[in-house]
Amino acid sequence: MIPLDASALNDDTLPWHVTVLDEVASTSDWLKQKAATLPVNTVVFTESQTAGRGRRDNRWIAPRGKDLMFSLLLKPAPPMEKWPRLTTLAALAICKAIEAELPLQPRIKWPNDVYLSDRKVSGLLAETVSTQDGMRIVLGIGLNVNALDFPPELNATSLLRAVASPVMPEIDRNALASRLLDSLHAEFQHLESDFSAAISEVRERSWLIGRQIRARAPQGEIFGRVLDLNEEGHLILEFPDGSTHTLTSADEVRQA
Repeated sequence: MIPLDASALNDDTLPWHVTVLDEVASTSDWLKQKAATLPVNTVVFTESQTAGRGRRDNRWIAPRGKDLMFSLLLKPAPPMEKWPRLTTLAALAICKAIEAELPLQPRIKWPNDVYLSDRKVSGLLAETVSTQDGMRIVLGIGLNVNALDFPPELNATSLLRAVASPVMPEIDRNALASRLLDSLHAEFQHLESDFSAAISEVRERSWLIGRQIRARAPQGEIFGRVLDLNEEGHLILEFPDGSTHTLTSADEVRQA
């Protein structure tokens, strides 16, 4: 197991200030607690996370030194109503980084997961935090890289498991992390401009388009077929009666 190397991940051509911790409860909580004193674009990785979490406070479980668990402290310039785009752009960045490093075809499962085939390989969670200098976003990302064993109820996989190559006993996490940081920076440039071009690329990688889904929305459980994504990356659903609905947020999105 090759440890993560902060010196290798700090690139003068990128805006990120990278720190690697041996162990922390949650990289996102660590950043939220220190948001007032840390520079914007701080990124913290950890080798071990004892209380990682996703949406609805679900646990994110990962073995020590196997995967990539990190969070970014961001202060986007555009109006706050555009900040939700960050999760979409980050999911696209993760897909592109994986595609550049490995012979895999990741897909985006709206609103905050990345899939390989029908299993989850990455999850994202964006949270806001208030400081004296204004609002910040803490974006947490978990990516299963070298772990091989997952409880069946998690419906998860890893990059190494998906590659299934006898000549690749381990994926280089430092190389992949560097690629991710570069990809995230590149995609975040579309937060305000050319977002429609990013959505076109997200659409090409959508895991949901064409599928029948069930989801828990603010108005209750809904059922429908995903027709497309709109200009903001929200789901356009067709209900059984033929009517359509744009879903801007939901939990427990599952194939029906």
